[in-house]
Amino acid sequence: MKSESLQDVFDSVFSNISHVRETFTPQLTLREVGTITSVATGIAKVSGLPGVGYDELVMFPGDVPGIAFNVDEDEIGVVLLGEYWHLQAGDEVRRTGRVMDVAVGDSLLGRVIDPLGRPLDGNGPVAGNRRLPVERTAPPIMDRSPVTEPLQTGLKVIDALIPVGRGQRELILGDRQTGKTAIAMDTILNQRDQDVLCVYCAIGQRASAVAKAVATLQKNGAMEYTVIVVTEGNDPPGLAYIAPYAATSIAEYFMEAGRDVLIVYDDLTHHARAYRELSLLLRRPPGREAFPGDIFYIHSRLLERATHLREEAGGGSLTALPVIETEAQDISAYIPTNLISITDGQIYLSPSLFELGVLPAVDVGKSVSRVGGKAQRAAYRAVAGDLKLAYAQFEELETFSRFGARLDEDTRKILEHGRRIRACLKQQESTPVSVPAQIAVLLALTAELFDLVPLEQMTEAENAVQEAAADIPPKVIERLYSAEKLSDADREAIIQIAHNSLARFQVEQKKGQGKIGDRKTEPGPGSEIEARPEELEEASETKEDAPLGVKAGPQSKPEPKPQGSRPEVRTEVKPEAASGIGKKS
Repeated sequence: MKSESLQDVFDSVFSNISHVRETFTPQLTLREVGTITSVATGIAKVSGLPGVGYDELVMFPGDVPGIAFNVDEDEIGVVLLGEYWHLQAGDEVRRTGRVMDVAVGDSLLGRVIDPLGRPLDGNGPVAGNRRLPVERTAPPIMDRSPVTEPLQTGLKVIDALIPVGRGQRELILGDRQTGKTAIAMDTILNQRDQDVLCVYCAIGQRASAVAKAVATLQKNGAMEYTVIVVTEGNDPPGLAYIAPYAATSIAEYFMEAGRDVLIVYDDLTHHARAYRELSLLLRRPPGREAFPGDIFYIHSRLLERATHLREEAGGGSLTALPVIETEAQDISAYIPTNLISITDGQIYLSPSLFELGVLPAVDVGKSVSRVGGKAQRAAYRAVAGDLKLAYAQFEELETFSRFGARLDEDTRKILEHGRRIRACLKQQESTPVSVPAQIAVLLALTAELFDLVPLEQMTEAENAVQEAAADIPPKVIERLYSAEKLSDADREAIIQIAHNSLARFQVEQKKGQGKIGDRKTEPGPGSEIEARPEELEEASETKEDAPLGVKAGPQSKPEPKPQGSRPEVRTEVKPEAASGIGKKS
């Protein structure tokens, strides 16, 4: 029985197999296949794909993707997006019929990926909700809304003098090692509890620099709301080229969902150089500085995607902070001027300020925000105008005072006040300051409360004001965050709190005023006798060279003296000078 039943099972199985074999109809699928004609650094020339389109994704052996860049009649130039050491002429290339895309979704938050969506943090594969093309058209004008809400960076000098709004494009430029990335990182750190998501795109950076940035974000708990897209310096130039576009597609997913997003491109100088390398390898005609003619277009179509959407289109915003590296402080070079004309303002970092220890080294005179002023909170606007004017006057007078000219009392007050402004605008890295603390410090500056504090104690005094900002009444803090103007009562309340916190520093200044204060300008009794010897030598030499009939002297006019009376100062003049004066007279 068992043998018969087993035989029946075999018969049934074989009959089913024969039935499936008879009913199966093979389907032929049309697939376009080409061959590699040559391989160079980061590119490949392919023939035999007549129907391929521009920017179409093609696949090489080993699942190496590539993008069709040059579409000619006989062959196409492909930008390789992976390791290409194993590719050889004659290898098969196939079309995919789609463009390059990247995975997007909430699961990317806290992850470190490359432009292709592959994980680099060792935390397993990335599962996105959907996929979006890396190259997308910018939102139309009718779907955009004005920039009305500020993006707080946590940096006093930027929030007060160069404000940035949500949906704005603000360029950060400066020489190497001047703190450009530090400003971007501090801005990301300050978005904690601000309902702003962040995307940090590192383009062609050193692996150590990327590891440091990731460690900083993890240490401060910023990875919870941040996506990091990385291409290192040894990656193929094609990955560096598509990196900012892929990062922007990830950010646009959150923007279209109604979220506020901040994206940092660090930096677009490497992006432009990677595009120049690809263009030259593909034999595209070079232009100024060997860049191709469409170098402006690759950055403009990227930054046009940053905007603030209308409520009907989702109401989200995408704020872009592109970073550019200048050479020898030349902001009139090709790429910097391109980005300055594309963006809505720039933050310029000065190497001279950096060397002096003024950090962040923001040059307020060369920095501007063309949009953010409309979105700046009213409390900032109440103090920012006077502060910027006073700081500009200080910078001009400081340059003039270096020539050793004697200054009057008003000029010295402006200089001392300007030095306090500069000291207050200094800030340590990775220490963002809250809005109430910033307003308290800025109001104390405009009220000249810091002018009685010695410069060496400015850091302690400023910290005392920031700590005292916690005593501001909650209702006043609510009005600081709102669009209401700062009332006189609120201003007086904040100034009084700052004054109380600075009282002990001001008392110390009053006690040591004779030591810390400058020399008096007005000559007192016996002031000529108490003058320094080197000044007397200058005076004697000036008189010796003066023509007859012209009375030479120091810049500040001494008090008139009766004729015939000679001060005792002349007895201290060198004999050679005295003899010279006698000969002239």
